[in-house]
Amino acid sequence: TLSAVLKGLGYDVTEAEHGGEAWANLQLRHFPIVISDWQMPEVDGPELCRRMRARATDCYSYFLLITATGGKKRYLEGMEAGADDFITKPIDVDELRARLKAAERILGLRQHVQQLEGLLPICAYCKRIRDASEN
Repeated sequence: TLSAVLKGLGYDVTEAEHGGEAWANLQLRHFPIVISDWQMPEVDGPELCRRMRARATDCYSYFLLITATGGKKRYLEGMEAGADDFITKPIDVDELRARLKAAERILGLRQHVQQLEGLLPICAYCKRIRDASEN
């Protein structure tokens, strides 16, 4: 199963039986990486992604959609829903591992940018002090 593969790769896994349960989980806590099947009962993958993106939150989640049907139209539909990546079934473990490593890099860079943005007000304050002392 996908869950077993992810656990074997060293990831903590929270499973949901259907899209409604996944949506409930997403409202309770933050998941850095969300992997969702496209076709699920109650809430499908693209709708789950749209709902997640519509929530105002400081924490970004990388969203990976899994589908049995590939193609440009399907890919674009997933991206328009807000997905970050897209993988077709059957899932190749090496490809999944590579995509998850890319997700981790992107999340790490995003966190670094947020830290730097937090320094900007401090730097602006220091600049004002410096400029005032030069006059």
